[in-house]
Amino acid sequence: MNEPRDFSLVLGGPLYQLWLRTRVARPPIDLRMRRVLVLALIAWLPLLVLSVVGARAWPGSTDVPFLYDVEVHVRFLVALPLLVLAESIVHLRLAPVIQAFTERNLVNDTDRPRFDKAIATAMRVRNSVVVEVLLLVFIFVAGHAIWRSHSAPMGGTWYGSPDGTDVRLTGAGRWYVFASLPLYQFLLLRWVLRMGLWIFVLIRISRLDLRLTPTHPDRYGGLGFLGGSVDAFLPILASLGAVLGGGIADRIFFEGKRLIDFKFEIGGLVAFGALVVLGPLLLFSGHLTRARRRGVREYGVLANRYGQEFEDKWLRGAPPIDEKLLGNADVQSLADLASGYDVVREMRTLPFGVKSLVSVAAATAAPMLPLVLTMVPIDEILK
Repeated sequence: MNEPRDFSLVLGGPLYQLWLRTRVARPPIDLRMRRVLVLALIAWLPLLVLSVVGARAWPGSTDVPFLYDVEVHVRFLVALPLLVLAESIVHLRLAPVIQAFTERNLVNDTDRPRFDKAIATAMRVRNSVVVEVLLLVFIFVAGHAIWRSHSAPMGGTWYGSPDGTDVRLTGAGRWYVFASLPLYQFLLLRWVLRMGLWIFVLIRISRLDLRLTPTHPDRYGGLGFLGGSVDAFLPILASLGAVLGGGIADRIFFEGKRLIDFKFEIGGLVAFGALVVLGPLLLFSGHLTRARRRGVREYGVLANRYGQEFEDKWLRGAPPIDEKLLGNADVQSLADLASGYDVVREMRTLPFGVKSLVSVAAATAAPMLPLVLTMVPIDEILK
């Protein structure tokens, strides 16, 4: 049986086993920089060497020389490393989130089998050889076809020249299409799969009868730890933003476009990131809303009963002879009850705050900030 402490979207699957066997990873998921270096040597360095050999690396050799292609450098030297670095962050951030459901007794004993089954299902898919093989098949069939149908250059580039609606690939282009791009696409789709597994687990947990505490000081009924899952996926969103930013840079430099022409693409990516990362947390809004209503009702009754007894004792009847009002525990209890009732009334019905939303938007858009320099001269920005 998979225990909550064993939950991980990262520590499993054929690629993870390959990392360990080739000594580019050490349990649990160490040696990040070694993997980044190896992937850069596979995906980027051959492109540089083949472009130099093919005389398509320098300005003047073709319309888009390799050294001036911002997108290819960003994809393999920024976006790809971010996907690798995300492994450690996701592993460290998400495991405690799952553990918290049981450590805080939020899952009833009757629902524990369903909770465990959700985790076991996610881990089984994570470890599946078939699933990762299907990802590779999809990349080399559908992904390759889509790329060729949408990537015919207007002029000569370092990776190929237009040939009708197709592309005549150079030596560097063949490595790019059949090695570098599939490597990046596989790592990206592998993350898409794992994010899908995370959403699956959250959906299954949200259907349980969770035991929330309206007076919990986190103002989320005890679910405040869910917000910690947002930071886990920020490197992946930054990776997507970097790739989009690199593509926009090429369009600006080589096609004369303006940054403002891509406002819908940028806004769409930010909205997509918020939907994927924050959207699943909204599944718990119903639990929070019901807990808040129950808390307001029950603690309202309790406060009313206590207030009546307090007034009967200290205001309407004769004060107890053997008790002093100054420093009396009844007064302190009344104040504590009022504070507890305020906590219930202030309980939030969304399991994340504005800070999480800002973090998602900032992580997605930050890689594109340098493009502002294409609109405003650097001296104006400094002024």
